Amino acid sequence: MKKGVPIMLKFYYHPLSPLARRVWIALLEKNIAFEPIIVNLKNGEQFQPEFLKLNPFHHVPVIVDDGFRVIESLAILDYLEIKYPEISLLPSNPETLAKVKMVQMVTCTELGSQILPLILDSEDSIKIAKAKRNIKRILGFFSEILENNNYFGGQQFTLGDILAGNAVVLISKLGYDLSNFTNITAWNQRLLEREAWQKTQPNKEQLDRWVKFIREWLKKSN
Repeated sequence: MKKGVPIMLKFYYHPLSPLARRVWIALLEKNIAFEPIIVNLKNGEQFQPEFLKLNPFHHVPVIVDDGFRVIESLAILDYLEIKYPEISLLPSNPETLAKVKMVQMVTCTELGSQILPLILDSEDSIKIAKAKRNIKRILGFFSEILENNNYFGGQQFTLGDILAGNAVVLISKLGYDLSNFTNITAWNQRLLEREAWQKTQPNKEQLDRWVKFIREWLKKSN
């Protein structure tokens, strides 16, 4: 490597990992050059010594930017936002920023835990019914924040859209009906039309494979 030539950011991920997809989308939306490095989770590459040096908790995503390692998707997103501000994914207005941050936090603390029942349980199970009630409440909150705007940042696409959108697109593909929330349905479609989302979204076969992997992994864990 010649002196003064920057080292390309390395992105360790698996294309079917929803958490890694957050970072993948952000890298594309911010137009950051990166070297994609797929970690084969099915073959257990995340447990190999080389990867454990990067993340002792054996998860993706991980980035290494000019020798600096960052783990955990939220930390990575914050790092990228400050390090590469040319295309901003956070609003500067305090009220709009608060809305975006609320959407991010609700996605992580409330919505994420509702996805597993959609994967694991039968349609008529009590867990599915409870998860759908919780999702309805969460989507109601998102609908209130979104109002008639294109994105949670108003006209600006934000990290809130990445986090919430990644989860909402997934639950929709897993069979949850969004039609009771017209602005969320339109927003969901708006996201899917963005180039970064088209590059990162799994097709049905890939999604089915991921669902099977999650079921098998959880069965082994229990």
